[in-house]
Amino acid sequence: MMFTMTSAISSVSFEDRPVETIVPLADLFRLLGDPTRLRIVLACVDERRAVGAIAEGLGLSPSLVSHHLRLLRAARIVRAERQGKQVFYLAADRHISAMLAGMLEHVAEPAGEFPLDPS
Repeated sequence: MMFTMTSAISSVSFEDRPVETIVPLADLFRLLGDPTRLRIVLACVDERRAVGAIAEGLGLSPSLVSHHLRLLRAARIVRAERQGKQVFYLAADRHISAMLAGMLEHVAEPAGEFPLDPS
């Protein structure tokens, strides 16, 4: 049996979904709601990047990027890999990458292109 996001969402009715699962999800979306943090995560989705490369690519200071990366690491949105003296950051796992890819696809769709199924 293949596990999909839809099955994960629909396997529990909204009345039965415990608050303990909703609060961390809301925290994740709150973190990603900051445009600077979202840009940093998107920079790390396809390849691992050092703080300096992220800062230069986004026109931000390395200290600001490091601050946001600490928050993103604590929330398990990105992970760090040390190589010698350098630390590289990338999306924490396929769930983060897939969620961001799906949301980017969603915002690129013309409004009203996919009407809701009334059934």
